[in-house]
Amino acid sequence: MSVPVTAMRFRAEALGYAERMWFDSWSDIARTAVVGSAAYVALIAILRLSGKRTLAKLNAFDFVVTVALGSTLATILLSSEVSWTEGVMALTVLAALQYLAAAVSSRVRPIRAVMTAAPTLLLINGKLLDDALAAQRVTAAQVRQAIRGSGAGDMAAVAAVVLESDGSMSVISRASVGDGSALSDVPRWPSLSQ
Repeated sequence: MSVPVTAMRFRAEALGYAERMWFDSWSDIARTAVVGSAAYVALIAILRLSGKRTLAKLNAFDFVVTVALGSTLATILLSSEVSWTEGVMALTVLAALQYLAAAVSSRVRPIRAVMTAAPTLLLINGKLLDDALAAQRVTAAQVRQAIRGSGAGDMAAVAAVVLESDGSMSVISRASVGDGSALSDVPRWPSLSQ
């Protein structure tokens, strides 16, 4: 007798869950709309106050803050256990920590070295640097793709390809390298360029 009762209870719970999956209550819908709208406005205000750097694609710390801001906004929208005030405080803390990290790293060289990866030279004067490619886990095909993307068709016409701290590749043609001053902070550039 207990098996059929258990099976019926399971079926009833499954049906209840299926109904709640599509619609739970109007109060939950209203909360999501009101709190979500208010959180969105608060996030925009916080981002405007904290500056452009908060969402910049510059380094791993900036990426983490961007993902955390999105995750926090989603939690505010969907979790009734997080109040609007708690959510806005979390968004403010994330933006403030990112602002503080950016301010300190722009003024203190050792902190900047910890927070920001140095650029890496991947190609010099048309020659791939195999040790750098291996160390950065970049393929020769990816470097060639970046060269093509820059409009160059001949690797010999390229003075340097640099893997930047944000993961993008900069391609500098021989015609535009000039005195190389833009490459002065790229390790190995001065010694390999001659």
